[in-house]
Amino acid sequence: MNDENGPAPRTTPDDIAGALRKRIKEGALKAGDRLPTQAALAEQFGVERGAIRQALQRLQADGLLTHVSKGSPPHVAAVPSRQGSRAARSILGPRLVAAFGEPRVRVDVACLTAETLMTALGEPLRRVYEGTDRPESVHLRVLLPLLDQDLDYPSPDKGWGHDEKLDAAVKQRSAAQRAAQHMVLTNTIAGLRRSGIDARVDFRYTRGTPCRKAYLLNRRVALVGHYIPGTFLREIEDYDGANPVPLCDVEGFDTPMFLFDAAGEGDESAFVQAEQTMFDGVWDHVGGRG
Repeated sequence: MNDENGPAPRTTPDDIAGALRKRIKEGALKAGDRLPTQAALAEQFGVERGAIRQALQRLQADGLLTHVSKGSPPHVAAVPSRQGSRAARSILGPRLVAAFGEPRVRVDVACLTAETLMTALGEPLRRVYEGTDRPESVHLRVLLPLLDQDLDYPSPDKGWGHDEKLDAAVKQRSAAQRAAQHMVLTNTIAGLRRSGIDARVDFRYTRGTPCRKAYLLNRRVALVGHYIPGTFLREIEDYDGANPVPLCDVEGFDTPMFLFDAAGEGDESAFVQAEQTMFDGVWDHVGGRG
């Protein structure tokens, strides 16, 4: 107890992750070093082991730790450069695992499709169903482009209007993918509700083609990457015998993503807040319900 100010502030997983991150940065913990056990860290920081586990998961998601599990203490990995990036497929999954380790999960997504999100949810959902993590609530908000417009990508390589049959086939392909992803995410959230978790997913839609994708996790972490258009061969059902057709498109799974953490140094916290404020504004005032 603090006689002047009441109870001392509770040490959070963010506090623990920040303290361990500082030790790694300053060299007190070097690449290859093994951390103390979760029990030892819990005693050191005066918290339950669940808080330690969440902190370690966040550091693993940042690429700072390896072998984070219940079986043995993790090791310090090579410290990545802040200027570096990782493909969406590799960075989103571990970050979602860390987010689902908290009692209330909030995931806001602005992207071209929900394919990467849909795939990355596999591991955190597995952990929920096996009982490793058990959030009280999960809320997903997904912001996507409307499909009743000529998107810049995916689009025919020569542009819209050169081949009406191809135009129709490309739009049908996008609509089918959207419907499938919507169904999977909706069923995923329904499954969480059936397991007793307060869960929901909402979709809204905007005009224009997104030039970047952003994942905002628990209002504290921002993953931001830019779509890079190029010419790709894609199979288009019901067109040219399903032979691959050149389209102007992007590689969502491999989009380079940059991580910003509200617990980080410098302007990171302000950047995360700005991204969240922008998302909230677009969601409330621009995004339609489709």
